[in-house]
Amino acid sequence: MRLLILFILTTLIMASCVSSKKFKALEANYNELSEKNRLANSDLASTKTALVYCNEEKDKLAKEIDYLKSVNSNLMNNITEMTMLSKKEAQNLSTSLEKIKEKDLQIKTLNEAINRKDSMTIALVSSLKRAVGTEDKDIEINVEKGVVMVSISDKFLFKTGSYEISSRAGEVLKKVALVLQDRPDFEVLIEGHTDNVPFKRGELLDNWDLSVKRATALARNLVTQYKVAPERLIPAGRGAYVPLQSNDTAEGRAANRRTRVIIMPKIDQFYGLIEEGMKGGKK
Repeated sequence: MRLLILFILTTLIMASCVSSKKFKALEANYNELSEKNRLANSDLASTKTALVYCNEEKDKLAKEIDYLKSVNSNLMNNITEMTMLSKKEAQNLSTSLEKIKEKDLQIKTLNEAINRKDSMTIALVSSLKRAVGTEDKDIEINVEKGVVMVSISDKFLFKTGSYEISSRAGEVLKKVALVLQDRPDFEVLIEGHTDNVPFKRGELLDNWDLSVKRATALARNLVTQYKVAPERLIPAGRGAYVPLQSNDTAEGRAANRRTRVIIMPKIDQFYGLIEEGMKGGKK
């Protein structure tokens, strides 16, 4: 009996010793696992925190990307608009330069036409002065406003109060007519002028009427006596309305009684010179 009890006690003690070791081992393992779990939870918390931070950074970067895309898009649009504006400005500049070039050509052509007309005018004055002479005070030859004017005193051309041409005027008129015949491209305006002393005789009503008759008589004389083409002649009477000097003195009235032969290039001929130059400049 004693042996049985001893055996049982020994068995229980041995069983009790084994369980204690396993418990400690399990306890140690548990503690180790708990520590690992704690560390894992700590790592998980840190990872979650890092994930939140990364998501925030991701959202921030996504917004920056969208902003940069918008800026880039605006820049591209601005570059396109600037390119279009540059092309348009270049076209406008080219058009302006062409217009300036065209204007310069027109001005140059006009100046050339004026110079050619002036050259013809100078040549005409020289021819008239050589033909008529410059010593007679009753005959003046000059250039006014781009046309040649031959002013002849009425005492040299007409009898007093008459529109009949005097015999001594023939020599001068012949010389003038010869110059006109050599210049068929010029028109001739014949102006009659008087003083302001009231006048009326026969069919003549007044000074104005007398100035017209004298201009017509001179034009007719150039046609019938010297074969000047009538279509080139323009007789006109100015009466006492365009005086050279005051009519208050005898000398002034004598200066105002005159007939002017105005030799001028035909207007259509002058424009023809311009058009000719313009066509030449466009070739």
